[in-house]
Amino acid sequence: MSGANSFKFVMLPPQSETTRAWGKRLADSVPEARVVIAEDADTAAREIVDAEGAFGWLNPDLLGAAKKLRWLQAPQAAPAAGYYFPELVAHPLTVTNFREIFNDHISAHIMAFVLAFARGLHVFIPQQLRREWKKSSQESGDVVHLPEATALIVGVGGIGAEAARLLAAFGVTVLATDARRTSAPEGVAELHKPEALDELLPRADFVILTVPHTPATEGFFNAERFGRMKKTAFFINIGRGMTTRLDDLVGALNAGTIAGAALDVYEIEPLPSDHPLWTMPNVLLTPHMAGHGPYLNDRRYEIMEENCRSFAAGRELRNVVNKGSWF
Repeated sequence: MSGANSFKFVMLPPQSETTRAWGKRLADSVPEARVVIAEDADTAAREIVDAEGAFGWLNPDLLGAAKKLRWLQAPQAAPAAGYYFPELVAHPLTVTNFREIFNDHISAHIMAFVLAFARGLHVFIPQQLRREWKKSSQESGDVVHLPEATALIVGVGGIGAEAARLLAAFGVTVLATDARRTSAPEGVAELHKPEALDELLPRADFVILTVPHTPATEGFFNAERFGRMKKTAFFINIGRGMTTRLDDLVGALNAGTIAGAALDVYEIEPLPSDHPLWTMPNVLLTPHMAGHGPYLNDRRYEIMEENCRSFAAGRELRNVVNKGSWF
């Protein structure tokens, strides 16, 4: 590659068959990257000293030993709390992540929840398990007529934007909040800053959280915000569990403050077997798998290879993280 510079890139432990394969493929595909696959902590500590790029989990000791590190590829779209420790946030290196690889899979999961509530499957599936034939009346209000419904997507990044496009195709009016976007993506009728959330909540029939766990979003969906929603509205969280206080959600459901909830992520994971959400009649639960689907590892590798090429060429990297907000 004309104008490209060689650099050392360390694959930090622990390794798997997948990450080893990525490292070997990178070495072949991006000759400018001198790829080191560190199998253990001692190797990582030795090799990180003069590395300019790295992939994986970087702890404070490794960061302190790194003398040349300028780029860290995070191993997830939104790594667990603790990944962005204070020293890493303060360090001048750039962090990139794997966001937007789940857009199609998670948006389909969101639509599954929306359609299930709109057509009353949260009522009919339990009836099926009881072998109970019981129709609701045509005018009972159990059906949500989507062309007359409004959805509020809280955090309209890649996943939220794709969900908005699908919702709009069903005739849903889509409102959205986002801290970064300056123009509304396809399907979004109104785009607002996060500060408008409380004003928008009373307008929505579906409130859909796709935001990551950040200092600003931790526990931000609580009793007060559930209280701002319509009594007929449904709450959906496929972002991160730590954004929603489960005790407050249970309280809102028991009080009839909202009509129902669908969750793929939880404040506590796995959700304890004795948690009241398991047996609530207006709740749909999936075990943190909304992102499951084909091609994910291919997409992860493609981002890492693209960033290796860009790093060598001095170009802007893809999916740069604001370290202070963890995303």
